[in-house]
Amino acid sequence: MKALARSLAMLGFGLMLCGNVVKAEELRLFDTHIHYSHDAWERYSAEDAVEILRQAGLRRAFVSSSPDEGTQRLYRAAPDFIVPVLRPYRKRGELQSWVDDPTVVEMVAGRLAANRYAGIGEFHVSGADADKPAVRGLVDLARKHGLFLHAHADADAIARIFKHDPEARVLWAHAGFEGRERVEATLAAYPELRADLSFRFEHVSGGKITPAWRRTFVRFPGRFTIGTDTYTPSRWEDVADYITWVRGWLADLPEPVRSNIAFRNAEALLASNPNAM
Repeated sequence: MKALARSLAMLGFGLMLCGNVVKAEELRLFDTHIHYSHDAWERYSAEDAVEILRQAGLRRAFVSSSPDEGTQRLYRAAPDFIVPVLRPYRKRGELQSWVDDPTVVEMVAGRLAANRYAGIGEFHVSGADADKPAVRGLVDLARKHGLFLHAHADADAIARIFKHDPEARVLWAHAGFEGRERVEATLAAYPELRADLSFRFEHVSGGKITPAWRRTFVRFPGRFTIGTDTYTPSRWEDVADYITWVRGWLADLPEPVRSNIAFRNAEALLASNPNAM
């Protein structure tokens, strides 16, 4: 299902770029879903990667990587621009296995002791796996250190995370690839849940926000963020075009909803960290 969702998302992205993109006014943009993992290092130096993000018009970005060294490289290259988030993966290929790895929590705790982070994630979890010790351990570490969680999760897993810690602050990657009505219901149930819109395309048609999604954004103006998701090296080639598309649909939203999604909601999430960077 996840592979199908991503394939459909990429198809939608390509079709939209072929259409007319609304010219947007200049907006501050805070991207909440960037990765600089080991398979991107040879193709793009840390300095080149930061420059791609800056040239696209981004002002700041949450970055998590497999392994964390990628995030640290970008942070050293641009500490004013990069906001580190700690991913619990040592390498690619651990998206499903990490929840059964008894060493993950200790590894994450060690990284938290050595470096500064705004959050923990992006981590992948579905359904009852959110009750496993590794996941609960990350939730506990986030609470201990005052960090948010960036969860690539279905609505069931989100509910289980909040059951374990009702005061958790969670950024919901891709809004869980859940349908709009399920997204609304989940946001309504958990006031500290935000959703990034990376790889979500159905809220836009012909460069305009669809009526149903417009109602959702207006109902929850403080709960959505933008994200690119450079999950593979080839995605770095798409950053500029993708951000142009994002600016186009943001321009169709009223203020302050537009600016909230563009950057204010991400800034508020960052500021809610007691050790805000």
